Amino acid sequence: MCLTAGFVTTATVSTTTASAAVPTGFTDTVAIGGLTNPIAAAFAPDGRVFVGEKSGIVKTFDSIADTTATTTVDLRTQVQDFWDRGLLGMTVDPAFPTRPYLYVLYTYDAVPGGTAPRWGDACPTPPGATEEGCVVTGRLSRLTIGAGGVATGAEQVLLTDWCQQYPSHSIGTVTFGPDGALYVGGGDGASFNFADWGQRGNPCADPPSPAGTNLAPPDARGGALRSQSPRRPAGEPVTLDGTIIRVNPDTGAGVAGNPFASSTNANARRVIAYGMRNQFRFGFRPGTNELWSGDVGWNTWEEINRIPNATDAVAENFGWPCYEGGARQSGYDGANLTVCESLYSGAGQNAPYHAYNHSANVAPGDGCPTGGSSISGIAFESTSNYPAAYNNALFFADSSRGCIWAMRAGTNGLPDPTQIVPFVTGVNIPVQVLTGPGGDLFYIALGAGQLRRVSYPSGPNTAPTAVATANPTSGAAPLAVQFSGTGSSDPNPGDTLSYAWDLDGDGQYDDSTSATPQRTYTTQQVVTVGLRVTDSGGLSDTDSVQVTVGTPPSEDPVVTIDNPTAAVQWAVGQNVPFAGRATDAQDGALPASALDWVLTLQHCTSSTSCHAHNVQSFDGVASGSFIAPDHEYPSFLDLTLTATDSDGNTSSTTVRLNPRTVNLTFTSNPSGAQLTVGTVTQTAPFTRTVIVGSNNSISAPSPQTLSLGLRFRFTSWSDGGAQSHNIVAPATATTYRANYQVCLFTC
Repeated sequence: MCLTAGFVTTATVSTTTASAAVPTGFTDTVAIGGLTNPIAAAFAPDGRVFVGEKSGIVKTFDSIADTTATTTVDLRTQVQDFWDRGLLGMTVDPAFPTRPYLYVLYTYDAVPGGTAPRWGDACPTPPGATEEGCVVTGRLSRLTIGAGGVATGAEQVLLTDWCQQYPSHSIGTVTFGPDGALYVGGGDGASFNFADWGQRGNPCADPPSPAGTNLAPPDARGGALRSQSPRRPAGEPVTLDGTIIRVNPDTGAGVAGNPFASSTNANARRVIAYGMRNQFRFGFRPGTNELWSGDVGWNTWEEINRIPNATDAVAENFGWPCYEGGARQSGYDGANLTVCESLYSGAGQNAPYHAYNHSANVAPGDGCPTGGSSISGIAFESTSNYPAAYNNALFFADSSRGCIWAMRAGTNGLPDPTQIVPFVTGVNIPVQVLTGPGGDLFYIALGAGQLRRVSYPSGPNTAPTAVATANPTSGAAPLAVQFSGTGSSDPNPGDTLSYAWDLDGDGQYDDSTSATPQRTYTTQQVVTVGLRVTDSGGLSDTDSVQVTVGTPPSEDPVVTIDNPTAAVQWAVGQNVPFAGRATDAQDGALPASALDWVLTLQHCTSSTSCHAHNVQSFDGVASGSFIAPDHEYPSFLDLTLTATDSDGNTSSTTVRLNPRTVNLTFTSNPSGAQLTVGTVTQTAPFTRTVIVGSNNSISAPSPQTLSLGLRFRFTSWSDGGAQSHNIVAPATATTYRANYQVCLFTC
């Protein structure tokens, strides 16, 4: 999968969240709402809160109670916000504001050595996002924050690297360690559809061939094998893909004492760990030099990895792509790649501290979905007032499952994989967990546009209760309304309440801080007015009241998708035109500017278990077209059209577009050989259903023991391809035969 096929959206998200559940005694409340695709947050020592939105905008809030954001910086020109790419990581200097620096990590919209913007927030065909891929890099920068929360001066670029061909497994976390160094991670940038060793154009110029020359086993060292680049022969380039690096926060250079500090290669000098697919989130266990990371797997395993001492001279190798979880990864093992074979024969790899299977529950009875998985958050309990059972617990999130778990500490103080319990379930796409004021756990719900807070009010402080009233609640425009929050209360004697109102219904509590505000509404509408009250300990609660101005029509727009219809079946790379319209009882035919489209890929692990990955949005248009993406089967596309009328009423309709599929049969001569297609090795003959036009990696491992117990070596494929190669699925059923010959003397 990408992030395992993706975890983030490219469309504007809802301001509501799925109903999340927390253990008895805990509360889960909105800390900051009204955000657009939030992806990373950071708490500054002086109480400020920085929130990064995936598009490249960073906002500053003076505190958790602040309802009016300051735009700190707008990096959208240089950030590629496409699929799993974007501004994904952010951290504040520990000495802030004495050192007034904010560090950002984002997908830089440029090819290696180029300048932004190259692609914009899209990927045209050709080259095609999942075909040849739109090559970009990653960038680590330092911003200087002025007194008003706005970045001043030029962006200081510390590092631009991470050659990434495909639209997932991009960069992820940037954080400070206890040693004052900056720790940064980036994924392998390889394909999530097939075993990728650089056979699709090799645009990153991975050895042993130059850019533009397809690589082939056994000597290929590109694609996902970039994660093993620190093991390349001397003199070959070391990339940052699939690594965690430790750098000087002022220069971006590797730190003295790093495992490869004596190398002549600048990237090697930065690396402290490698062999990871997409270590999107990681963090330190408080009071230690232990670095814990969540590595997003392919189709089987999610990993939690532990670096015992991030400051020592040991470079941990977690084995990707040769290993996934604790086992060999079939798609790469079957290709007999030299890089992997040397690892299998004793070069050494670090097994995960804990891994969970996509088809299994993370914790017994946790109620979270199984199937698709994307580990997306790592944080430790520290200085909270949570019950003692959570002391030193490791919290981790999965964006596909929509859950956060706590791995409680064992008797040795380390997180104990036998003590995993659900902590927050039903989250609308969690993409980061972190600790904040009061030691509480905070998390970003990307799909809700919110930073949320999990508190334990049964401690010294108990959350208030918000009560919002309006008088009148309806009437003709102009309608003057008196609001009051004075009915709100707090059970703690001496606590004072602060008030924040969302009077215009936009989801942001930034319209008034009075306990009794007034507002006059001049246009007919139905507006949900929100009140958030916060006590002096930082705990909050919300309430809302609905105000009806005039007599707006109750009917929502009527939305119609004219093209494509559900009868359309697509092949990979096919251009699919779309067109739609909407009418409204008051407005009549709505203009194109009122129409917004979202293309979503639904990846299914069974006939009943699917999860969504938004591919692209088309805002303010009545028609257009898209290129059908490549993805493993089973999967399908949802095309959704949303219309908004002049009163703000919305309505949507969705058409499901199934792919055109074909059965590919794999045989061997003699029969019974183990053949690898994609991620799975099976005994031939067998048949796979794939999407027409999809790209599939196939391998014929050699030698093998087959007929009469004799050893056989591979000689040819029936399609004339190499022992390991890619096939593009044809439109009609096809058989691929791997031919073997008995070994007369040696194999």
